[in-house]
Amino acid sequence: MDSGDKRLTYASAGVDIEAGNRAVELIRESVRSTFRPGVLADIGGFGGLFALDVARYREPVLVSGTDGVGTKLRVAMMAGRHDTVGIDAVAMCVNDILVQGAEPLFFLDYLAVGRLVPEKVAAIVAGVAEGCRRAGCALIGGETAEMPGFYREDEYDIAGFAVGVVERSGIIDGSGIRPGDALVAIPSSGLHSNGFSLARKALFETAGYGVDTYLDDLGRTLGDELLEPTCIYANLVLPLLGRYKIKGMAHITGGGLTENVPRVLPEGTAAAVDRKSWSVPPVFRLIQHAGKIEEAEMFRTFNMGVGMVLVTGPEEADGMVREIRDGGGRAAVIGEVIAYQERRVVYR
Repeated sequence: MDSGDKRLTYASAGVDIEAGNRAVELIRESVRSTFRPGVLADIGGFGGLFALDVARYREPVLVSGTDGVGTKLRVAMMAGRHDTVGIDAVAMCVNDILVQGAEPLFFLDYLAVGRLVPEKVAAIVAGVAEGCRRAGCALIGGETAEMPGFYREDEYDIAGFAVGVVERSGIIDGSGIRPGDALVAIPSSGLHSNGFSLARKALFETAGYGVDTYLDDLGRTLGDELLEPTCIYANLVLPLLGRYKIKGMAHITGGGLTENVPRVLPEGTAAAVDRKSWSVPPVFRLIQHAGKIEEAEMFRTFNMGVGMVLVTGPEEADGMVREIRDGGGRAAVIGEVIAYQERRVVYR
């Protein structure tokens, strides 16, 4: 038989079914470690099953969110480290539904790879499982797609999908926010998963750093700093619900404080933020200096050290800060809501 008669297989086209089966076996225990009451099906089914405990709610409302990790993945590929980006995938989704007052219930992931290496997939999914454990939600399903010719062999992308539940009467939507309310900030752990296109251009292309460059200002390598996982705030925020009147919450993602806080403000109000009320982590000043980036651009691209903002009455702010600290977190009042003609952040 000449080359023109060669029989093609899925494997010869670049998709290794056996490698996929091996990856499923490697991730099985990581996935099971996230199961919580309500999970009805084991890994490997066509769909994830979750039974909502309707006895806990009078009017349960499901809240869903989806997101990815963005070009932070490029840093993971550069560093050859894949065990943390799964945490980011979970964090970006569960923090978004948390701001509605929802308790995260379950999570699904989608992983697309150029070439399926079971051990690499297992490391990525182990990160997803760790994120789910931190959020208290179950990893009940996912998809791993091998896509040769679409991604290069060492490339991949990951996205996530989270579902949570909140009592209808407990939905947090910002409608009760009034001038005089306090802005309580919970710090970020670094860049989280936003602004990496600008960060990579400033640090790698302009400044000429590498992922293995050790920087005294950071106290570690640049790769370790940039791959620090996104904070998951569920364990700090959920205990506050019902104990404090949280009127609004903002997850500080792409767009920074400048773009995200106004999303929860009612018409006729703005957020007055005191930039001296918290310390901006060194990595942001490193990026700003390397790229000669203006301050306003920094605040509308990066979180600048603030990962979550909670809006509450001024009489409750100090108690909320103390409780967050007692729970092992950090928090500070960084400003207040003011009467203003347009929804925006006013920096002071």
